[in-house]
Amino acid sequence: MKAKKIVITGGPSTGKTSVIEQLEKDGFHCLHEVIRDMTMEEKTQGQEVKMVSNPIVSVPDPKSFNMNILKARINQYHSVLESTREIVFFDRGIPDVLAYMDCFGQTYASEFSEPCQMLRYDHVFLMPPWKEIHVTDNERFESYEESLKIHDCLARSYGDFSYDVTHVPKGSVIERVQFILDHIKSI
Repeated sequence: MKAKKIVITGGPSTGKTSVIEQLEKDGFHCLHEVIRDMTMEEKTQGQEVKMVSNPIVSVPDPKSFNMNILKARINQYHSVLESTREIVFFDRGIPDVLAYMDCFGQTYASEFSEPCQMLRYDHVFLMPPWKEIHVTDNERFESYEESLKIHDCLARSYGDFSYDVTHVPKGSVIERVQFILDHIKSI
């Protein structure tokens, strides 16, 4: 039996990471967001990087940075192909790379879109923008308005690759986890 590959995605400050962390505490196998470590690495490479918004528009070489994110997400995907777990959760999926590039006006070639077509997830959960919990910090630079735009780009990107996206309602972490687990039973 192959593991169900489930993506939990959303813009900044949507509660996505808190849900992933709770699922992990509950014993589920979860693969974490790759961009946070990459952003910190960019900042410590000796070059002065002034984060004015999302890292993909702030780093010296956005295409290379995006390609590294893409490769890391592809590696995560491949890492669970032989998993004996029933379900594996991903904090963001491969199409997120294209969504963010679209959102920030960056172009890309088939080297970015082909993995989205070929490496498929079983289901996608999208977390909505949530103004009351929105914060910026050392790893999250986008404004709430950018979060709204990112949300729309994520929905469009997954839709473009024919995913059935389930929107997760706002609520406590426990309520959101339960919503996701209940929905997974039907797929």
